[in-house]
Amino acid sequence: MLRPFYLLFAVLLLLLAGLQYRLWLGDGGVAQIRDMNRQIEAQRSENARLLERNRILEAEVRELKQGMETVEERARHELGMVKEGETLFQLTE
Repeated sequence: MLRPFYLLFAVLLLLLAGLQYRLWLGDGGVAQIRDMNRQIEAQRSENARLLERNRILEAEVRELKQGMETVEERARHELGMVKEGETLFQLTE
């Protein structure tokens, strides 16, 4: 009489173990959701960084379109250009 009880208990225990495995390690399980949440946070921080970079670049483009002062300043600093009639003095240590 006790034998069917043990058999039922073993089947239920195996079923519980299978469900627990699927909950913790299977598709859509806790581990996968935790990993996806980490990926989402990393992507959000990357998006914020890129949005800030885009904002800076847009401001720079606006400045370049609006006036020649910015173009002149960049030409002087980045390309070492000098206006006609100016003399460039370069000091070395």
